[in-house]
Amino acid sequence: MAKTSARTYSRYNRAALQLLAALIRSERLKQKLSAQEVADRAGISRSLLQRIEKADPVCAIGSVFEVATILSIPLFEQDLKALDRALTTAQQTQALLPKSAHKPRKEVDDDF
Repeated sequence: MAKTSARTYSRYNRAALQLLAALIRSERLKQKLSAQEVADRAGISRSLLQRIEKADPVCAIGSVFEVATILSIPLFEQDLKALDRALTTAQQTQALLPKSAHKPRKEVDDDF
């Protein structure tokens, strides 16, 4: 039997999830869309949408972003060209960084 453990999340993370969940739910209700309609448009189950709206932190980020996009909730840049420019800049910055992070090695003191 698999052991389940409670994962802890930072207060900031929980607050951000709750904010996004509230925005998604309120926008869905403003647009008078049922949970099933939004779930069908997003290609997810209604229960997953309900978990997203309850700020469940284990929901797939792609599903959350897709629901937000369907409901026209801006996450980053509203303009696709501006989003592409920001992505290009992030990729260029990432290309300049090392491929992985390593802790500095302890120097061996072999001077006897």
